[in-house]
This record gives sequence, structure tokens and C-alpha cells, in this order.
Amino acid sequence: MPRKKPFSNKQKKRQLQVKRGKKRGETGSSHSSRNASVERGPGRDRQSDTSDSETTDMKKINHQPGTSDGRYDPNKYHLHFLKESKEEVERRKKIAMQKFIKPVPESELEIDINHIFPEDKGLTFPRRPSWHYDMQREALLRKEEKSFQEYLQALYSKNPPGTLSHFEHNLETWRQLWRVMEMSDVILLIVDIRHPVLQFSPALYHYFTDELKKNIILVLNKVDLCPPPLVLAWKHYLTKQFPHLHCVCFTSHPGQPYSTVLQKKRMRKNAGWSQAGGPIHIMRACQEITAGRVDLSSWEKKIQKDAVAMRTEGDHTVDGLESVLVEHHSDVAMEMNSPTQELYKDGVLTLGCIGFPNVGKSSVLNSLVGRKVVSVSRTPGHTKYFQTYYLTSTVKLCDCPGLVFPSQVDKQLQILSGIYPVSQLQEPYSTVGYLCERTNCLSILKLTHPDPSPTQHNPDTQDWTAWDICEAWAQRRGYKTAKAARNDVYRAANSLLRLANDGRLCLCMRPPGYSQSKDEWESHPDLGEIIALQGRKDEEECGEREDVVSESSSELEEENDRDADDDEDADGDDEDETVKADRRGLTLNMFSVLGQNECD
Repeated sequence: MPRKKPFSNKQKKRQLQVKRGKKRGETGSSHSSRNASVERGPGRDRQSDTSDSETTDMKKINHQPGTSDGRYDPNKYHLHFLKESKEEVERRKKIAMQKFIKPVPESELEIDINHIFPEDKGLTFPRRPSWHYDMQREALLRKEEKSFQEYLQALYSKNPPGTLSHFEHNLETWRQLWRVMEMSDVILLIVDIRHPVLQFSPALYHYFTDELKKNIILVLNKVDLCPPPLVLAWKHYLTKQFPHLHCVCFTSHPGQPYSTVLQKKRMRKNAGWSQAGGPIHIMRACQEITAGRVDLSSWEKKIQKDAVAMRTEGDHTVDGLESVLVEHHSDVAMEMNSPTQELYKDGVLTLGCIGFPNVGKSSVLNSLVGRKVVSVSRTPGHTKYFQTYYLTSTVKLCDCPGLVFPSQVDKQLQILSGIYPVSQLQEPYSTVGYLCERTNCLSILKLTHPDPSPTQHNPDTQDWTAWDICEAWAQRRGYKTAKAARNDVYRAANSLLRLANDGRLCLCMRPPGYSQSKDEWESHPDLGEIIALQGRKDEEECGEREDVVSESSSELEEENDRDADDDEDADGDDEDETVKADRRGLTLNMFSVLGQNECD
């Protein structure tokens, strides 16, 4: 019998990684590791390579193993972005460690949509090729694949490498967009009011209004995170740029002040989806568009009835709410759907919901329905399949997974908009620097410089780099590496970006010319309507908060200290209360249990 060949633990680990990769359907071998605990010495910086494979140029976001029977693919509609080179990642990291943070002028916060989507760069979206009912399904899929590859080739031929931002490379997600546009009479295009021009594609607007002869309602979501004059300025700017656009302001959580992370989640859970500000405005915009061709009186009654039911019964029961019919559609049943030329067929208004990841599209749907029918998460790409909701017998909603259109926006600003999971960023430090240059993070966080100079005793006059800010935040929060107990700057950078995504460190971009006309917007006669929609005092300003660091350690640890935080439902899920209590018990802060301060 031949002697067994020695087999080390490293080889065994490698064998298991390859085996798991085959189960996930990956090709090639993966040398990356999910363990992000590589220690940093004087010349060794922490690296976190979360790439799926060394043999592909595509980065798959939130890739999950599929089922063994193959009946369900959880990765079918996940985001696919072009992977950045290691050289580019290292270059940005080096800049973050060396470049000092300098506040940018207010004019740098102004963004023109024509600079993000230049007309001569071909920044459109893939169109569905022509087809007929005599075509076989396989032939149609091949034709769509060929058309999509030609679209990518034309796009990259007009845009040199490095000029394009992250955008969707998953054909399956674009197919969902085609089907939503074909089925819908009116599109609800949902954007984040903090940076709406990043998520509004002019090509989509012109295609839907000029070629399909249909209407678009632009939903400016999360207006509670933005100062009222800025909300009004963005609304006027977009309606001026696109005359056929119907702009509606919306918030799922009106009148809820910024507070600690734990308290904010409780307020969202107890507020109720029917108390959102904006459903009645969307309904009135639809009444203006349909011009009496669809009876929307039942929708108006539903909104009023749901609001009364929530005021009288609260969020603990749904007996008083109108029932909603939900339909799930298979891909095969929808692939041979052609765009209908008949609007409001059978007297039914079909609303298609489209938006970038993490703009609050699922929250808008829940608010329109009146209760939670779609799970909500800060994880980009959380919506994974096409489904419809019948609000009434004459109003139908179509949901579409979030997708990112090609543009030339700065990738750091794109990451701050929430299209990329924070936990999967290879290099978050440059994005933290971009945030701190445009907000007053240093005064809000009250950080102490990790390397104070003896000649500079005032922290406000010291020079900060993005790396210094992350290290100071790690020191303040007690984020340490597992082995050597050094300041965990990677974890601290992710924590800061989560605060920015949630609106706690709020970066609001501005339309062109806002700095010169700010006084006019602050005294505009329509300002009271925006303040009433927000449901909070007009003196509350976005980003002018000093209570971020006043949170108790246990509250912040519950929100930020779990690596799988991005995969959780941000507004609670359907678990049993005892299960939630058990899970909360596992996240106790031991410093609080011992009666000690972890920041000392």
C-alpha cells in the first residue's frame, strides 16, 4: 500500500473553497478569503479582497450559494459591476493615507445632470430587440444577449477606461426593466432627494415620453433628510430641465427627528406605513395624467381609510386596512410579452416602479399599499423578482429590481448614494475622505487626532487624512482587530459610510446656481408645503447635528458591529418576537454589562 501524501490544513481549506465555489456555480478558482482580520504592521496595511473569482472581470454583489435542485437562483437579479484593478484600489488607498482633508467650496456641491450624462457619450440603456410571436424562446434569448453585448461594446468604445461609473452588467435585471416598461401605463421613477440627478437617466425619460408616449412621475424620496429649501430647488430644477415630468415629494417617515440609531428604528416600526407623506400626491398626479379615463376614486378612498385605521388602531393590527392582491410572475410567462399600445386597458392603471438600489423603492411600495408587503433592506439589490400589487380594482403596481444606469459620476459619490454594500467595499477610505470634505463630520463626531502634534493643540487646526479620521473613529468606538488589538480602520470606515447611507451624516448635493439663489428658496411661498410634508420643524437642518456621538455604546454596537448588518431588514422582519429577543440578547455590549466605558 503506497504511503499517503501529506495534506496540510492550508491545502484542506483550499479544497473546501473550491468545492463551495463549484456548488455556487463559479468557474475557476478563488484565492480570496472572507476573513478580513489580516493584521496591519508598520508596513502592512489591511486588505480585504471580496472578489468572487480571479478569472473574471465582473464583481458580483452579495453572491449567495444556490439550491441544490436548481429551482431557485438567488443570484439571478443581483448587481454585476465591473471589477476594479488592484492597482486602482491601491492608488486610492495611498491617496487616502496621504492627502489632507480640505473643505471644498459650496459651488463644488452643485451638480449638473448634463455633466453626469453627457449627450455625446452614448450613456443610454440597452433596448429590447424587435421580435415576433413566431420566434422560439431560445432564439429570443440569444437575440437579446447579442443585442446586449453590442450595447456594451458601443458604450465602452465611446468612453475610455476609468471614465464610466459603476453600472449594471446583469442582462437578467435589464430584462425586468423591459417588462416593467412594456406593462406600465405610468412609470414611478424613484430617486433619493439627496442626489436625484445621479439616479435620473435622461435617456429613460426621452424613451418613455417620446417613443412610448407615456408619462413619468418622478418621486423625490427621503425628503425628511434634506432641508426644505433644497427640496424645493431640486423640484424646480428637474421640472425645468424635463417639461413633461411630474415631480412628487415623498417620505416614508414624516415627523421623525434624528435620534440614536436604536430609537430611530423603534420610531419607524411604530409609525406605520400608512402615515407616509406623499401617497395622496402620487394619486393626484395620476388623476392629472389619466384625465378621467380611469376611475381612481377607490384609490383615494383607500388612502383615506388606511390613514383613519392607523390613527385609531395603530400599527399593531391590519384589520382596518384595505386588502391587497399580490401576484408573482414567472420569467417564462413574461418573456413573450410585447409592449401594449393601449393605455389603461380594461380601465386599469398600471404603475411601474423603477429606481436605483437603495433609493427606498420598497418603502414607497409599502407606503402606497398601506402596510409591509415588500421586505426593506439597506442592502442594494434586495428586491429579487418581479411582482405586482393590486391596490384597488383599477390600480396596479409593478415592482422591478433596482438597477444602475451608466453615467460619469464620481464613484465615491455613487458609493455614498448606497448602490454598493458597505461591507463589500475593498477600499472605503477614499469615500470617507470625499464625505468629510463636503460635510462637517469632524465637528459632529468630535474626534481626537490619532497622532497629535505637540505644536498643534487645537484639533480643528490639525491636518487630517481620511485614514486619520477612520483611525480616530475606531479609537473612539473601540474597534480593535482580533489578534493584535490595533485600531480597526476598515471597520471604522464601514461604520462611517453606514451613518452616511442612513442619513445620520447627511451629504446633500445641490442643483446648479443654488448657492447664489439660496435666499430666494428660503423665502419661497411653496416652502410651507414641503415643511408640512416633512412633518418636522423648519429649523432642523440636514447634517447640523451634534448628537451622533452621544449614542450609548450598546446602541451603536447593535447597529454597526455586526458584519452581516447589510443583509438584515432595516425596518424589521417577520420573525417571532421571542426569536428577535434571543437575537438581541446575543449582541449585548460586554462593556455595558461590566459597567465600563469601552472608549476609555
